[in-house]
Amino acid sequence: MLETVACQNGGIAQQASQLQKELRNKEREMKTLTRELKRKEAALAETAALLVLRKKAQSIWGDQEDA
Repeated sequence: MLETVACQNGGIAQQASQLQKELRNKEREMKTLTRELKRKEAALAETAALLVLRKKAQSIWGDQEDA
């Protein structure tokens, strides 16, 4: 009976260890994805700002691509 309890506790400890590893991996993945999302949002904001500036410049000086 004691062997059965010890075996069950060992199995539970092993499951807990596996779950902790999975949690760490998921947290690492989430951190990576969050960092990538922030980088892409910044790039999108920069692109939008450049488009606005380009439009303003074209309205002031005209379209330079025709010259």
